[in-house]
Amino acid sequence: MGWGNVREGGRTGRVLRNDLAAAIPVNAAQLPAAGVLWLISTLGQDEYGAGVGGAFGVGCLLIFAPLLLPLLGLFVSVLLTLPALALTRSALRRFDGPEWAWRLAGAVAGAVGWGAVTTTLWHWPFVTTVADLTALGLLPALGITYVRTRSWSSWGLWWRSAVVCAGLFALALGGGVLATVTGLIKAYEPPRLTPAQLAGVWRGENGAELRLEPGGRASARRLPTQPVGHDWTADDYQSYVVCAGPGTWEPDPGTDHQDRAGVLVHLDGDCGLDTHWSVSGTEDAPRLFVLFGDPDAGTLRILDRADRP
Repeated sequence: MGWGNVREGGRTGRVLRNDLAAAIPVNAAQLPAAGVLWLISTLGQDEYGAGVGGAFGVGCLLIFAPLLLPLLGLFVSVLLTLPALALTRSALRRFDGPEWAWRLAGAVAGAVGWGAVTTTLWHWPFVTTVADLTALGLLPALGITYVRTRSWSSWGLWWRSAVVCAGLFALALGGGVLATVTGLIKAYEPPRLTPAQLAGVWRGENGAELRLEPGGRASARRLPTQPVGHDWTADDYQSYVVCAGPGTWEPDPGTDHQDRAGVLVHLDGDCGLDTHWSVSGTEDAPRLFVLFGDPDAGTLRILDRADRP
């Protein structure tokens, strides 16, 4: 059944439902490869000490991914593919042109729409978000036309999608490994700052400020620090407290394999414990950060350089 039949018959609801049924396995097939590419792209970014659960988390992901893929495929199809299909059908009713071109245009239009929403609500980068959503919508936009011309059963469609899923996953994983080995993608490395480069004014959100004097003296205003006597198992556990006042600082190379080089800040009084602020950012735009609480779901606080050395 082509789009000409749709125009003649006017069976909009049934057509969209058929397209949605075809889009779910197509979207599910590409999601593992998209996830691998996303993980590889984060190698060049600073994760600020956060993790994804280590080997246990990866193992759980591999076990439960086959069960989650149909639901994730439905989610992506409803939010991304279905609006693009509706836009495509509306355009074909009014204008001429090849169907595949309008499908691509519908995928781009849907990506732009959701990019505007995510940028407004969550401040995601607009261009990057639109590019990612467009890439995610291309295969369903073109694949549905092919799927709807086949007399496959639901089982036949799903096992073919599984084969495509395995192929795309292998290509993404192999390409990512090759790019990493050849140096096209380099893992993030924090800058190495001297004590003279660390000295200065650092500011963060909610009015947080840390002044590091060259002689080792420090002063803070609304600075988050680890609370004294906190209980990790308590229901009302506070990951940090806000402190102010004078203190001292010193360069800190880190105490174990999880800590980066940074600064150890000690504030006078009993407001909070000594806090290790790790170095992040780049040589031109350095940052200090600390992750309070659980590495996977803790509270991240960042200070940006507010002056030039």
